[in-house]
Amino acid sequence: MKKAAPINLIALILIVFATKVNAQTNPIGIFDGQTDVGRVKTAGICNYDDKLQTYTLSGSGSNIWGTHDEFHFVWKKMKGDFILRCDASFIDKGVEAHRKIGWMVRSSLDTGSKHISAVVHGAGLTSLQFRKETNGAMDEKKFDISLPDVIQLERKGNTYIISVSHKGELFASQELNDVDLGDNVYVGLFICPHNPNVVEKAVFNNVRIVEPAPSTLVPYRQYLGSFLEILDVQTQNSRIIYQAPNSIQAPNWMKDGKHLLYNSDGLLYTYDLKTNTPTLLNTGSITANNNDHVISFDGKWLAISSGEGKSFLSLGWVVPVTGGEPRKLTPIGPSYMHGWSPDGRWIVFCGNRHNEYDVYRIPSAGGPEERLTTAPGLDDGPEYSPNGKYIFFNSVRSGLMQIWRMDADGNNQVQLTNDDYNNWFPHVSPDGKWISYITFLKSEVKPGDHPFYKHVYIRVMSIDGGPSKVVAYLYGGQGTINTPSWSPDSKYLAFISNTALLFPIFPTNK
Repeated sequence: MKKAAPINLIALILIVFATKVNAQTNPIGIFDGQTDVGRVKTAGICNYDDKLQTYTLSGSGSNIWGTHDEFHFVWKKMKGDFILRCDASFIDKGVEAHRKIGWMVRSSLDTGSKHISAVVHGAGLTSLQFRKETNGAMDEKKFDISLPDVIQLERKGNTYIISVSHKGELFASQELNDVDLGDNVYVGLFICPHNPNVVEKAVFNNVRIVEPAPSTLVPYRQYLGSFLEILDVQTQNSRIIYQAPNSIQAPNWMKDGKHLLYNSDGLLYTYDLKTNTPTLLNTGSITANNNDHVISFDGKWLAISSGEGKSFLSLGWVVPVTGGEPRKLTPIGPSYMHGWSPDGRWIVFCGNRHNEYDVYRIPSAGGPEERLTTAPGLDDGPEYSPNGKYIFFNSVRSGLMQIWRMDADGNNQVQLTNDDYNNWFPHVSPDGKWISYITFLKSEVKPGDHPFYKHVYIRVMSIDGGPSKVVAYLYGGQGTINTPSWSPDSKYLAFISNTALLFPIFPTNK
């Protein structure tokens, strides 16, 4: 006669069985499937809104702690390094102070799996939680910040970095080293009520799974894929509207409000926002276009930057916005076009003359160029205010790259930002109220450089300067917002983010 199995073994079998039964592998947005991990009383569910690109999770479960977990999990299988990012918030007041939401990386879907999580509790406690051994005890590293809105979890080998912030603020980060969860892991969003008899709900937006550039990538010769995104500046919610397996860069918002203009592989494309389709823009014999291109205020003309013939030395050109054979504007280079004056008479650009990069202006009809900045070091990214009174630009003259303003004739140069970051490419909103710009971390980027594939912020400040707020957290850099990217009504920004990982739910040029 066989002996009865020990009760703890029976419980373990039931837990494993329950996990396998409740696992669903139907794709949900960018995720592969969803699972109730452990023996939960009420099955959880994830609903994806494809118009808003939001995920709403509901689920039950007693806790994610001790030697085993009970919660609902929407997941994707991943290998290698990655960056996970979202905005997250609970729906309704809730029952338990320690209900939990966040990102999780898990070795398996078993209840006692090794894992690491970026966790926000209902009462505000924020922590990096981890279980280093299967069925082992949990531990955590706490943050000072309470109830952040933005959660990021990044893997670099066996190092995990959690970064959190309130919307509009810069990230605070902690990291954990020597965590071996295996190369092939489950990554995803979770919800846990901390009470087996309760079902909680939470909503997640700006959900991104990024596969970053490998250390072996050769800059400016090898490229990651690109997401074309539209950001609602007020809500700070962004939608991916298009993706490409190659590099697309610098979306200009065209004056009709219905199209964008971007460059890719030396060519320019108009993008129809209604049909989600790009169309090649004819630039005649000029086919080495880079990401410094700008549309005139009246919407009729386009200044572009491109090499000539077999040369990749960037020169300035002017072409009708509908396309045609461009007219050469700057006979010497490098010259990178950035801004038209509102009256259409002038174009401002960054030019390298005698091994010094400065801001210049040149008549749009042709004529001699005029140097506007003379300070040692790089001055770049010039752009007119809509009233034509000022030119905004970025300069490294103070040590780090910062945003500056000068009168339209180059006088009265004033620094507007002064922080511990590198700030590039100021763009003035059409209503003349705001400046958007891109921020690089000084730990990743030298002040005079703006490379591809870095952790960056898009920030917005008043036209008069003052405090800035983050409106987008992303992986990008070169090509993200090199050119004016505000919508004509000043409500939206277009930008490019980057990843090696593309998804079937977004339009793609194949």
